[in-house]
Amino acid sequence: MKKLSIIFALLLSFMLVLAACNKDDKADKNKKTDNKTADKTDNDLLAKIKDDGKILIGTEGTYPPFTFHDTNGNLTGFDVDLAEEVAKRIGVKAEFKETQWDAMFAGLDAKRFDMIANEVGIRPDRQEKYDFSDPYITSAAVLVTNKSNTKVKSFEDIKGLNSAQSLTSNYGDMAKKYGANLVGVDGFQQAVELLAQNRVDVTINDKIAYLDYTKQKPDAPIKIVATGEDASSSGFMFRKKSDTLVDSVNKALKDMVDDGTYKKISEKWFGVDVLK
Repeated sequence: MKKLSIIFALLLSFMLVLAACNKDDKADKNKKTDNKTADKTDNDLLAKIKDDGKILIGTEGTYPPFTFHDTNGNLTGFDVDLAEEVAKRIGVKAEFKETQWDAMFAGLDAKRFDMIANEVGIRPDRQEKYDFSDPYITSAAVLVTNKSNTKVKSFEDIKGLNSAQSLTSNYGDMAKKYGANLVGVDGFQQAVELLAQNRVDVTINDKIAYLDYTKQKPDAPIKIVATGEDASSSGFMFRKKSDTLVDSVNKALKDMVDDGTYKKISEKWFGVDVLK
């Protein structure tokens, strides 16, 4: 009887060990599955976007003609039309997440959206941290003043003057380079309002944005006094390791240029093909 008790105890211990091993194996398998899912999310963002059926796009909504609200309150603009067409060609819906420019990069970092469509300038310091699509627009910087200003005639003249700028934009950096004192604004429209009220001296911004604004408001008391020599290129911006998504977006952009869709969208907003 004593021997049977010992054997039974040994068998019970063996069964408990087996059960524990099976439990550990299942836990390891589940962990591996979770890791694969995480890897797919991090390394194949395009697959996740297609699974979700939508791409989340960060944009300002206050920067005409690229991204703004029309008289009915609908989000529209060149970048919006372009991003919607890209999403369509990828096979998903474009869902825009509006945020202020200065918070946009942090939103991308926090994965609140998958890409940014807001005429983001492609420059080396940004390329160190982010991926970009191929350029979809190129434009020169212009120095804008109130029409009554007769003293400012060149970029060198703005040293010590107040310049209305988005603080983290290329144009803000340019104004700082020439020695201006930066006055933070949310977008070009606010900068123009400050100029019209003579609350700032100048603003540096995109020539296309200026032309669009004066087309809509020909009586605006502003003028271009100087144009930058170096044109800047802009593209859609992504987190690093978004390779499959970037490749897909680039293909969509190329196809749009080849079949004339890009030209159609460009002429709608600017009257010309801005790639030429």
